[in-house]
Parts: sequence; structure tokens; C-alpha cells
Amino acid sequence: MTVAIQVGPVDEEVLLPPEQAAKSSRHRKHSPIRWLILAIAAAVAVVMLAPFWLLILNAFKSVADYSVNGPLAWPESFSLEAFSKYLDIVNYPVALWNSVVIATATAFLGAAIALLGAYAIGIGRIRASGLVLAILLLSTMLPHEALIYPLFYGAQATGTLNTPWSVIAVFTVLHAAFGTYLLASVMGTVPKELLEAAALDGASRWKILWQVVYPIMRPTLAVLVVFFFIWTWNEFYIPLVLLSDQSAQTIPIALSTLRGQNTIDITVLNAGSLLSLLPTLVFFLIFQRTLSRGVTAGAVK
Repeated sequence: MTVAIQVGPVDEEVLLPPEQAAKSSRHRKHSPIRWLILAIAAAVAVVMLAPFWLLILNAFKSVADYSVNGPLAWPESFSLEAFSKYLDIVNYPVALWNSVVIATATAFLGAAIALLGAYAIGIGRIRASGLVLAILLLSTMLPHEALIYPLFYGAQATGTLNTPWSVIAVFTVLHAAFGTYLLASVMGTVPKELLEAAALDGASRWKILWQVVYPIMRPTLAVLVVFFFIWTWNEFYIPLVLLSDQSAQTIPIALSTLRGQNTIDITVLNAGSLLSLLPTLVFFLIFQRTLSRGVTAGAVK
């Protein structure tokens, strides 16, 4: 008696070594859609980096080179003439120091005040907390043009006009309002059992804040500090009005002085823009990991 046994097709990857089988599986996963998405991402990256590339090219051109060849041509020779002119016109070290002091102080003070305010609203459960959060949110939506007159006369009355403290006070309050609104909603998700356990152990409210709540909020606070620093660094309108003295001006205000009444030197403007951009770029690269960790902190429990 003969029995016929039908054998199905054998998978070729079973006969391959593990390394080759894994490599074959990876190649199969790279479908045309994946290559299309990669190409689109590369095109978007090129478009985003193009202005920065043109900024660098024109910053190292001479005036004659820019006039003859235009902004898109490669420099005939890399010249530092534009940087030298910019440093002669603008007191860059003073403006850089003012920007660093104002942005750093505003970032940390705003985050600290936001933490205290959010702790009172999100965990302290004060009355009419929803109304308070609505007022804070409304204050962040007001345009700066509507605030400039009372801010100017307030700084003049307190003697802080043309000093960094006037800008620090204004942006600390504005950023703290936004930070309080954000952190209060996050603190509302803190488990009550954790707070009750700390209270049963005899921890005071201040101790609960710094030993229980603060470690949980630290990634979000790091993100707020980074954003507050960059926002304050790039602010122009309020510092322009409150810091008319050249010794108190920030980087954006110093950059605006390059524009003359009838003419403007594009190469000098590009050189100044590059020098103004580098500190924030270095700051962002240093705290990039902190920013990414803070953004994704709530994604994994």
C-alpha cells in the first residue's frame, strides 16, 4: 500500500542563516511608500534649511560680490567684511549679555511662579479655579500693542525704564500666566493617593510640593524653561519701547538699528542675523535632549 504525501512549498528564509533571514526581512519592509515618505521628509528638510544656508552664504560676501552676483551665487571669496562692519555699528557683547540675562531670568522666574501658582490651583483646589484659569488664558491672548502704554508708564513710575528689570518683570508675568494654565491641568492628573500618602506620613504642603509634585513636573518644567528662553530672546516690540537706551538693548533691537532711512547693507544684515541666531541655536542644541524627554515624558507611564 502506497501513501502519497504532499509537501507544501518551503520558505526560503527558513533555509537561510539567521543574519541573512533578518536582512531579507528588512529589505522586504522597505516598501515604495516608505521610500516616498523618506523623499518627502528630505525635501521638507531642504526647504527648511535653505534660508539658513542663504544667510550663511550672504553673510560671508562682500558688498561688491553681492551686488554683482546676487544672493543665490556662491561667494567669490569668503570675506569677514560684513561681520567687521556689524561689530563696528552694534555693541554686540553688551546686547548679547542683556539678551542672555533677560531671557535666562525670565525663563526660570516664570517657570518657578508657574509651578507655585499651578500647585495652588491644581492640587490646592482653590475656589473658582476654572475662572482663574480662564483669566490667565485670556491674559496670554492679549496683543502686546494693547499693553504697551500701561507697561511704559508703569516702568517709568517705578524707575525701571531702560533697565533689564522692566522687561524681566513683564515677560515673567506673561510667561507665568501661560505656565500656570498649562501646569495646573497637568497637576490635576497627579494621583490623589500619592498626595494622601505623603500627607499621612506627616509631610507639609511645602514638602509635598518639592518632594512629590516637583519630581513629577520636572520634565514639563524643563520644556517651559526652554520655550520661555527662546520666546523672550526673540521678543522685539516691548523691549523696543522699554529699552530705548543703547546700553540696555537686546540682540533683536540692536539688529533693527542696521536698517537706515533709505538704504540697507544686506551683507551686514545677514552677518548680524547669523550672530543673533547662533546663541539660540547653541542653546537649543544643548537642551535638545531635555526638550525631547520633557515632551515625551507623559507618553509612557
